[in-house]
Amino acid sequence: MTDWATHPVTAERVDDFADVINPHRRESHCWCLSHRLRVKEIGELGDGSRESAARALAAGETSFGVVTYRDSVPVGWCHIAPREDITRLAASALIRPIDDLAVWSIICVVVRGGHRRQGVTEHLIEGAVAYAASQGAPAVETYPVDPPGRMDLTMAFVGTRSMFERRGFTVVGETDAVASKLPRLVMRRVLP
Repeated sequence: MTDWATHPVTAERVDDFADVINPHRRESHCWCLSHRLRVKEIGELGDGSRESAARALAAGETSFGVVTYRDSVPVGWCHIAPREDITRLAASALIRPIDDLAVWSIICVVVRGGHRRQGVTEHLIEGAVAYAASQGAPAVETYPVDPPGRMDLTMAFVGTRSMFERRGFTVVGETDAVASKLPRLVMRRVLP
């Protein structure tokens, strides 16, 4: 029987997060900060490196995401945080809030290479939603992309409509952002 667990990224778990998104610890590789921080903010969080900034975020009061483990091996990452804490999303002229609800937002989902198509996203999204609920979030939003044809999943992605519909999210609007010539959706799951 497989043992699944999802935990917020903390200072103690930041290496597990890195094992999922950047196993070779390349500085130029993604540290899931492009929507979270502006370049100036990355510099303010440490020595200017993305890794230092990610470690500083992980040491904060509220995590910037969760890691899912299968049999104690980190296999998935989900960037989830209060929308207002995601600097570039909060300032976006293309993905504006649809109302005044203080939602948490999922902006990135990563399944570690060698573990894709094995049910990780189901546990990852449910774990992310549970973490947001434990922190008092009234709802979780996401902004998926449904391009025609095959999506390149070699790196991180924002997810697809069907991926989130299977997890109880419903379409509540559209953004002005465009992906593959289609407007991106706003999907939401209201929490009890």
